[in-house]
Amino acid sequence: MNRRDLLAADPARTPLLAVGNQVGEIARDLVPGGVLIGHDDRLDLAVAETRERIADGRRAPLFEATFVHEDVLVRVDLLLPEADGGWRICEVKSAASVKPYHLGDLASQVWVALGAGLPVSAAELAHIDTRFSYTRAGDYAGLLRTVDVSERVAPLVNRRHLVVTAARQCLAGGEPEIATGGQCATPYPCPFQGHCRAGEPPVADYPPELLPGAAGKTAAEALRQAGIADLRDAPPELALPPALDRILTATRTGVAFHDPAGFRAAVADWPSPLRFLDFETVGFAIPRWLGTRPFEAVPFQFSCHLAAEDGTYPQTEFLDLTGADPSRACAEALVDCLGETGAIVAWAAGVERACIRRLARLFPDLAPRLTAAADRVVDLLPVVRNTYYHRDMRGSWSIKAVLPCRLPALKYSDLQGVNDGMAAPNAYQEAIHPDTDPRRREALRAELLAYCRLDSWAMVALCDSLGRDDDPQG
Repeated sequence: MNRRDLLAADPARTPLLAVGNQVGEIARDLVPGGVLIGHDDRLDLAVAETRERIADGRRAPLFEATFVHEDVLVRVDLLLPEADGGWRICEVKSAASVKPYHLGDLASQVWVALGAGLPVSAAELAHIDTRFSYTRAGDYAGLLRTVDVSERVAPLVNRRHLVVTAARQCLAGGEPEIATGGQCATPYPCPFQGHCRAGEPPVADYPPELLPGAAGKTAAEALRQAGIADLRDAPPELALPPALDRILTATRTGVAFHDPAGFRAAVADWPSPLRFLDFETVGFAIPRWLGTRPFEAVPFQFSCHLAAEDGTYPQTEFLDLTGADPSRACAEALVDCLGETGAIVAWAAGVERACIRRLARLFPDLAPRLTAAADRVVDLLPVVRNTYYHRDMRGSWSIKAVLPCRLPALKYSDLQGVNDGMAAPNAYQEAIHPDTDPRRREALRAELLAYCRLDSWAMVALCDSLGRDDDPQG
């Protein structure tokens, strides 16, 4: 890779890489008699050892087998011998299904291995099977599902020399003169985007692509074709569906759309006392607690504010950093704080309903009260979507987009450390790691509590604000 000095750090990638390594280790453990090709710091030695292991006639599975062809080097996750003398190449992925870009990765491996003289009989992808249930400690048999993709990979292999030629031409020349765009985030964000955008004209403050949904995409394409790069320049007579027209009008005028009467009407039937509930969940690709499945959303934290009769909002919070399965403790704490009556308000409430119903399935003794609580959950998001829009929300109704526009004094950016939904499970995993320093664990605890507390309090504050006729933004 050229210009490593320009690479932008991406801390979010570190946990993903760690999971990928763990899945690779499990894949090797599930293949008996395999030999790991080492030499991570001397790939020439890895190539040589791979060649020797294949030539010795023992036909043992090889892990990280290394091949070079036309100056392209690949390391194969699993190289498995076949009875007919050929070898199966198996690429292991920590994803839940086969992705199109996986096939390209595998095609490169097959092309190089064939070029190095290896008789490749099949190409496979092993991915995580979300149907797997972790029922016995340390037993991950069945975690991976292997799919034969030989036929899908074959045409890519036949054209791989063209990809390699294009890559060589790119490396031999200067930086490509290609504008940044959607390709820069597919399948993963490119770490050079900051560098590439520095040489481009400034992006419009409110590009047409902010218009959400399929109708928004169609409208954005039409605006681009008309030469309009900023929604503020869109013609007033442009015909759009009402939801998009509100966005366009608010963006053009700078005056937020706010329908307090509509908001009050939408929430009028929510029975008191209201409780404002937010969960934080973690979904391990490799299950760590018995009875859980890959990527299953397990709540490890919640915050709940109660709208009391005296006008106060007492809070109940739960956070388990023991490292044990938090499900039982979470369920008991929920039953204690959710009561028997009143609406339970959530943002994008499907998450909260699913978490509560999962706990009800796990614990039959608590199921009646938890199931009843799940039925009381109401969703604040669609109410806000229909009654409020500020242009600085930039086409998003995430609570983190709405809150600073309506109530600028409440900002997630003021939080230390944990201030978004991705940071929370990462912080949780760091906190429960046995090697984490106790002082660091307590700091993470404080950050997680502050973040989840703001999530539930933000709903309280928005309900109060959006139901009033005055505008705190002036």
